[in-house]
Amino acid sequence: MRLYSEVFGKRQPASQPVIVFLHGLLGSGRDWRLITSALMHHYCCVTIDLPGHGFSASVSMPIDDSDIGFKQSYQAILKTLEHRGIQRFVLVGYSLGARLAMYLATQLENEGTTKRQPRLQGVFLEGGHFGLPLADRAARLDNDEAWTARFSQQSLISVLNDWYQQTVFSSLNHDQRQSLVAKRSDNLGQGVANMLLATSLSKQPLLLTPLQNLKLPVRYVCGEYDAKFRQIAMQSELSVEVIPDAGHNIHVEQPHAFTSALSAFIQKL
Repeated sequence: MRLYSEVFGKRQPASQPVIVFLHGLLGSGRDWRLITSALMHHYCCVTIDLPGHGFSASVSMPIDDSDIGFKQSYQAILKTLEHRGIQRFVLVGYSLGARLAMYLATQLENEGTTKRQPRLQGVFLEGGHFGLPLADRAARLDNDEAWTARFSQQSLISVLNDWYQQTVFSSLNHDQRQSLVAKRSDNLGQGVANMLLATSLSKQPLLLTPLQNLKLPVRYVCGEYDAKFRQIAMQSELSVEVIPDAGHNIHVEQPHAFTSALSAFIQKL
């Protein structure tokens, strides 16, 4: 199973990593256009539409009580990169995309790379959760199942209006919320619902310790006003950068600062 992907910029020598971008829930590869436009003159960039999103909307994930949604997303991302002929890459992920990036990086570390697989050279994370303790997972599953039912059964615009009232989006003003509702309303509710439940935080393995033990560079960025994820980041013992005047979605709210931070990370590899 492969996912829809787009390439921006010219292919570089094999020694130069390709920058691969994974979007958040309700998004698509198009969310990264401001960033890829700034980087494509120096790097080859690839954006991927995750299952149930964008031009991968028809790709569905199996849903059960295990982490199979993470495993199949991991395999689909790798197959997409192999299809593109990518040999070395840096992974950039936002929110859900950051969680999948963590999972992919730790799985590659556990399994070891083959000659055919592209080689990961660095991970750049934006607002991703490392995983919940067992005691908190049942409540999170109940929450995600409630949202899944709404995405499946109700008007998408109605659900999105409530979705962007969640605490994690508290830094957004009214106009920003309405802009996101309009932007995300072209999603298919059932596809989003399936991916939300398949990759629920309640099913995600604990990834912080494996991330800390990776032999490759990891950088975590969070917004100044993103209180929840700023606290998560500061307690992680990873390399962290706080981006001023930004909330949860830095690459949209402060694209220049995000691009600068990402460029500095890549240049140090």
